[in-house]
Amino acid sequence: MLPTLIDKPFDDEGWLFEIKWDGIRAIGVLHGRGSYTLISRNQLSLNSKFPELAGLDEQFARTPLVIDGEIVSLDSLGRSSFQRLQRRFKKEGSEGGHIMYSVFDLLYDGRHDLRQRPLDERKAALEKLIKPSAKLVMYSKHVIGKGKQLFAVARRRKLEGIVGKRRDSTYQERRSRDWVKIKAHLEQEFVVGGYTDPQGSREAFGALLVGVYDRAKLVFCGGVGTGFDTQMLREIMRTMRPLISGSCPFAVPPPPPIAKTAHWLKPKLVAEVRFAEWTAEGLLRQPVFLGLRTDKDAKDVVHERPVER
Repeated sequence: MLPTLIDKPFDDEGWLFEIKWDGIRAIGVLHGRGSYTLISRNQLSLNSKFPELAGLDEQFARTPLVIDGEIVSLDSLGRSSFQRLQRRFKKEGSEGGHIMYSVFDLLYDGRHDLRQRPLDERKAALEKLIKPSAKLVMYSKHVIGKGKQLFAVARRRKLEGIVGKRRDSTYQERRSRDWVKIKAHLEQEFVVGGYTDPQGSREAFGALLVGVYDRAKLVFCGGVGTGFDTQMLREIMRTMRPLISGSCPFAVPPPPPIAKTAHWLKPKLVAEVRFAEWTAEGLLRQPVFLGLRTDKDAKDVVHERPVER
């Protein structure tokens, strides 16, 4: 179940509000006896990527279970960061923070399919199933009714935002307005369609050329040239080389100064980007690269436009 982006926070006693975790969404299928599978949004197993979560099924009072949650990297203040989670794949030690599975929904409790039960009931059952001694699992707490207050906390602590959910909502395996997200800053995924040459002493490439899909057409949204260190530049270049193509993937090529020297890619890679705003021309202002997303399909990447509640 996916939330719909809306334009501003609100208060409503019929809704609960959670912190929006800045991690990797994963359905947890817990079979018991040491067996579990964490499944990404594009239906891939994440088990091998997160060996720290071995023994996940032992964190619960009983199995089998099917749970919805997010794999997160927490700092000493309990804040999650997708960028830090990305660095966790590349370096040893504390770069990845503390890896945990933040859980917020229960779909199957070993006896019943709960997807048609109200969210309040599902969350209450989930909280009771987590062992007090659990070290790998964190219950995603919520507040009732006070979305504006929680959003203010999220902005003050520089978190990604909040998620609002109807307390009586069923679990719908699609994007729904029964779940909404309100972002404290602009951030979304973009498809990487090419790159520019490096300038000066920079290595590998200058900027990633990114876009979003509008129906079947890839629309150019600008270049992302900040947020990289030297190691990241080299690693991303290695990832891009097999995707180099002779044709521009964008429906309308970028302006000539860019297009003349650009190197095109097959549109397979997805980048997470934080930015200040969209310009009137549909380009990104002050974009910063956060990481590549292997858990999302490029064809699903569209311009996230907030709607009124």
